[in-house]
Amino acid sequence: MARLSNQALLKNFKSYLTAEKGLARLSIESYSRDLEQFAEFAEKHNGTLLQAQRQNVLAFLDELSGNGVEGRSRARKLSALRHFYKFLLLDKRIKRDPTLNIESPKQWKVLPKSLALDAIDQMLASIKPKDDDPRSRALAVRDRCILEVIYAAGLRVSEVISLRTSDLNLGAGYVIVRGKGDKERIAPLGKSAQQAIINYVKNVRNVLTHGKTSAILFVDASGTGLTRQRVWQIVKAASQAANRDGENRRTASPHSLRHSCATHMVANGADLRTVQTILGHADISTTQIYTHVAAEQLKQVFRAKHPRARRRVKAEEPVHG
Repeated sequence: MARLSNQALLKNFKSYLTAEKGLARLSIESYSRDLEQFAEFAEKHNGTLLQAQRQNVLAFLDELSGNGVEGRSRARKLSALRHFYKFLLLDKRIKRDPTLNIESPKQWKVLPKSLALDAIDQMLASIKPKDDDPRSRALAVRDRCILEVIYAAGLRVSEVISLRTSDLNLGAGYVIVRGKGDKERIAPLGKSAQQAIINYVKNVRNVLTHGKTSAILFVDASGTGLTRQRVWQIVKAASQAANRDGENRRTASPHSLRHSCATHMVANGADLRTVQTILGHADISTTQIYTHVAAEQLKQVFRAKHPRARRRVKAEEPVHG
């Protein structure tokens, strides 16, 4: 069997991830970056991806640690290597997996940051037109609609910008979402999100599309689709405006709106399987973290509101017989 170069192997692996695994473009790009970094490390030590041994992988992880790369990132890179060498085994390019029995780097469990409901209300209220221009008013309506939809359905940024008008079923109260790996799911929409979409689509969207037809639901001022960066900017701007107008001190992101959706559902009694389905988590262990988030919020409220939560009780006098 011909011995392929590092670049040829990586190209074959990307084709495998696309055609057979059906991964999204961003996931494939992430795999590629991590594997290219390991390929550079191997070449620097006079080796190739096919020649890599267990000690090479361990040395790579040690170098990352020495350079201050956190455990979570090192664990992701190791996961990419595991997938790659499993692919090479299946393709009979190697006889032994060099990542076998290598323990994943320990990760600090960082609880997702969620927002209080009043903070989300403040963000929505802070989005206002810059002037009386119809386009400015249309952009404000669009931005409020985006925030409502992210929070209502717990969407990822990539899912928001890929929504199409044909994905909406407002009569039944849901939207079809294409998540990771191009997997489709149904995400319910609450009344607020439904009304925001109706207002946006019926009253102002044609101002942004300039009357032209577009399959994409959320468009920019020129009628084309939004970028991921633009959605982040919209959420950040609303958060900063809310910080000026109210008491919300945390700068929000699209991720924090998604986390807030899950946390608030769990706190109000939603079962984990339902939350898992709505968010599109492949593994319920990812969803389980929200039980810890909700519990932590309950403790914070208890400490702040319960009259005896902070009061120290004096020790009782000993009883003498």
